[in-house]
Amino acid sequence: MSYMTRFSLEGKRALVSGGSKGIGAVAAAVLAEAGADVAITGRDRSGLEDTRRAVEAVGRRCVVIEADLEYAAEAQRAGEEALNQLGVVDILVNNAGIARIAPLTELTLEDWDATLATNLRAPFILAQVVVPKMIEQRSGKIINVSSAAGSTALDGHGAYSASKGGLNMLTKTMAAEWAQYNIQANTVSPTVILTPMGEQVWGTPEKGDPMLAKIPLGRFGKPVEVADLILFLASPASDLICGENILIDGGYTAL
Repeated sequence: MSYMTRFSLEGKRALVSGGSKGIGAVAAAVLAEAGADVAITGRDRSGLEDTRRAVEAVGRRCVVIEADLEYAAEAQRAGEEALNQLGVVDILVNNAGIARIAPLTELTLEDWDATLATNLRAPFILAQVVVPKMIEQRSGKIINVSSAAGSTALDGHGAYSASKGGLNMLTKTMAAEWAQYNIQANTVSPTVILTPMGEQVWGTPEKGDPMLAKIPLGRFGKPVEVADLILFLASPASDLICGENILIDGGYTAL
C-alpha cells in the first residue's frame, strides 16, 4: 500500500464541529483535500459558508449545520442531521470550543457551565449519536481537540483546563470501550494556535510574550499544523494509535 493510499480519506465522511473558523475550518478543508465529504457545525453562518466553499473547491460535498453546541438539544440535532445527510460518520472531529478566562475567585457559574457544556458535554453527545453506526460497520475515527492547558495549569484557565482535562479522560474511555469495534479515539492538544480565539486570549504582548518564552520553539502554532495531525489520525496510517493524547506544543510541556 502506497503512502498516498495510507493517508487517503477517499470515500470517507467526516463531521467537524466548530467548522466556521480557526482549526475547524482548516481541518474540514484538509480532510476534504484528502478525499472526505464533510459536515460542519458552527454558530457563524457566514464562516460556515466560507468553509463550505473551501471544501467544495476541491470537489467534495459539504453539509452545513448551524448549531450552538453549548445546548444539549442542539448538539443532539447536529449529530442526527449529519447522520441523516451523510448516512454514516466515519470520522468525528470534536473541535468546537470556547474559552472564558478569569481567575477562579471571579469565574461565574454561567461561564463555568458554558465552557463545560461546549468543550466536554458536546463531544460526548456527538459521539453518542454517531458511534452506533461506527460500531455497526466496525470502523471509525474520533479526534478530540483538547489543549496543552488540559495537561498543565494556566492562570485564569480554570474552566477551560477542567473541560480539556475531562476531554482527555473521556477520550481514553472512548478508546477503552470502542477499540474492540476497530474505532480509534485520540486527542490532540495544541499550544496557543493563532486562531481568532487564540488572538483574543494571547494577542497582546503582555499576554503573549510570557507564554512565548515558555515554548522552546519560540512561536505559536498555525491551524494547518493541527489540521495535518488531525488528518493523520483520521487516516489508515494511524490505525494502531488509540487512546493517546498527542501534544502539539512546540516543546512547551517538555520543560
